[in-house]
Amino acid sequence: MGKQKMRREALIYHAKPQPGKIKIVPTKPYATQRDLALAYSPGVAEPCLEIQKDKELVYRYTSKGNMVAIISNGTAVLGLGDIGPLASKPVMEGKALLFKIFSDIDGIDIEVDTKDPDKFIETVKMIAPTFGGINLEDISAPEAFEIERRLKEELDIPVMHDDQHGTAIISAAALLNALEISEKKIEKVKIVVSGAGAAAVSCTRLYKSFGAKNENIVMLDSKGVIRSDRESLSAEKAEFSTDRKIDTLDEAMKDADVFIGLSIANIVTPAMLKSMAKNPIVFAMANPDPEIEYKLAVKTRPDIIMATGRSDHPNQVNNVLGFPYIFRGALDVRTTAINEEMKRAAVKALAELAKESVPEQVNIAYGETRLSFGQEYIIPKPFDPRLIVEIPPAVAKAAMDSGVAKNPIEDWDKYKEELWLRSGNDNKVVRMLHNRARSNPKRIVFAEADQMDVLRAAQIAHDEGLAIPILLGNKETIQDLKEELEFDAEVAIIDLQTNESLEKRNQYAQKHWEARKRKGVTLYNAKSRMRERNYFGAMMVSEGNADGMISGYSKAFPRVVTPIFEVIGRAKGVKRVATVNIMNTQRGPLFLADTSINIDPNAEEIAEIAQMTANVAKTFGFEPVMALASYANFGSSAHPNAKKVRDAVKILHEQNPDLIVDGELQIDFALNQDLHKSRFPFSKLAGKRVNALVFPNLESANITYKLLKELNGADSIGPIMVGLKKSVHVMQLGASVDEIVNMAAVAAIDAQERAKRKRAKSGK
Repeated sequence: MGKQKMRREALIYHAKPQPGKIKIVPTKPYATQRDLALAYSPGVAEPCLEIQKDKELVYRYTSKGNMVAIISNGTAVLGLGDIGPLASKPVMEGKALLFKIFSDIDGIDIEVDTKDPDKFIETVKMIAPTFGGINLEDISAPEAFEIERRLKEELDIPVMHDDQHGTAIISAAALLNALEISEKKIEKVKIVVSGAGAAAVSCTRLYKSFGAKNENIVMLDSKGVIRSDRESLSAEKAEFSTDRKIDTLDEAMKDADVFIGLSIANIVTPAMLKSMAKNPIVFAMANPDPEIEYKLAVKTRPDIIMATGRSDHPNQVNNVLGFPYIFRGALDVRTTAINEEMKRAAVKALAELAKESVPEQVNIAYGETRLSFGQEYIIPKPFDPRLIVEIPPAVAKAAMDSGVAKNPIEDWDKYKEELWLRSGNDNKVVRMLHNRARSNPKRIVFAEADQMDVLRAAQIAHDEGLAIPILLGNKETIQDLKEELEFDAEVAIIDLQTNESLEKRNQYAQKHWEARKRKGVTLYNAKSRMRERNYFGAMMVSEGNADGMISGYSKAFPRVVTPIFEVIGRAKGVKRVATVNIMNTQRGPLFLADTSINIDPNAEEIAEIAQMTANVAKTFGFEPVMALASYANFGSSAHPNAKKVRDAVKILHEQNPDLIVDGELQIDFALNQDLHKSRFPFSKLAGKRVNALVFPNLESANITYKLLKELNGADSIGPIMVGLKKSVHVMQLGASVDEIVNMAAVAAIDAQERAKRKRAKSGK
């Protein structure tokens, strides 16, 4: 995406549908007069009086215990520098968004209009009673050191300057693993640190706590090597000054084992890399451009272990691996500080997590065949779902062991289950979907490309590298819309009403007639059909001129699927084509079927739909835990509608005993783990978290998914067509731009999977 397009997109994103990225929503009922009387006057007086007697009760009766202040004066914002408090607000709101989606912490951004450290500290101290923790952000050095030090001393809640400690914690975990891979000892390695700001100082101090020696460290600032004979050194720079008689980065890099870059782009040359020791470790973390470009570095030194701050290279040092989970653990045991023991515990937990087997959904999310501990995987990925159940417990335990926890955890298994539940309300599935599509973009036909929203989705799919769009529709209209959208990329446009497409239409008509001539289709019919987009687009996919197709934006579902069924048809061995919707709910993704096609399937058909739904879940890296829904529970009704679900479960248990599936079940018993386990301990689902629901008929499935979407605001991906020979998917009438983009990604992934199975079958 060009800079101008990115600028426009970013401004629209922040402005619409409402300004900003965060808002406050009630957590208690407020519909009745009684609710309001409890929420405010006179009922609110009761918790006030209780807190007056015992201040610790504020954590029981208010949101303080899950609220972090994100505080900045805007003096050192991202790569933007001193832009002031107001201009820093979008960044602080963004940090609040990250707190929420990664650890379910409510972050409130506060911008303080002063550069005076004393005034800043006094302001934070005065508002601190509101919050359970303080996250300092984007404050320039050296003031940042003094501000954090004094606030930690003078407040009894956790305080952390993430710019310092976040990068330190993540990079320390990466360094420990890199040293292990390169078979080097931290006590002996020579370390060069380019940069002497808050992050560089904090990183180096943390490395020292793990064994790095002062005499083996060389730190540089904008003037060169920080030597002990230099005049007017700050206390922080003096701490890392060297007695070595060197002045430049070139000299410092000779025979160095480790380079830590927290400075500016492109200051490390290939010659410097070549002068480093065997198996060099290079963390080039300047953003957006590292101290040396990744591809150049690995080309220069194939034995390098490299990390950057970028998501498009292996080993991203990303603070989101740290701060949400560190504060989560700190808040959950109500710590009075974030101390060195807690930071070191986070480092160790991150380092160890990278050595464990990676869940399939992480491989899928990042488009990898198999991530495993090694040169290109030394730290976990930001969307690894295990982070929330590994890092906060490690931090919480360290807080308890070091004596700063006021609310110790007693049941660790229960705590981890609570953390899993907190992780559900995000868009990991969408991220996974897009990354997977981007790994190998396919040719996708957009059958209604002369509709503004469809063309906008095609533009996003193209710009994000999710798909290679093929646009069907009126060419003149599409060109006009492209100009309006500033969609200037060269993409294929096919207008079925012009002579340009005549030859291809006739070819497809002949093929279609040969396939359907004994089913009432004449050659004249076939030629007529090839002027219709869904027939033509389906033929493109059928004949291998496209990898997939999406349609349905402007026409009712039955009118769209008929051409698809006639041209594409069912896959071998499949009796019924069905659809699956993925709903991104607060408890995590739910796979629902059949949402669009089979009106009243019988037991055998329900079983087949369930098996195909399980396959969809596996495609996205989830182990299916499936309930077959009904109005009855385990034989409580003899009605045929309940019996067919029961019979479908029996078929599944016989045909696929390893599949975690049971029923018939009412929805509340299916989704409430405790309720299910207490009443039906014999069930395959007892104690398990259901993530897939198969319904007894179209009516119930369709109503459920649309109800979730409209009332709960659950994002819907689908309907995903299952059981067809090729990758063709039909969106809902009037789908949003985001939904169309997601469907394009689904079509691309479906095509990828089919190509993979074809290669495996042919032995290639």
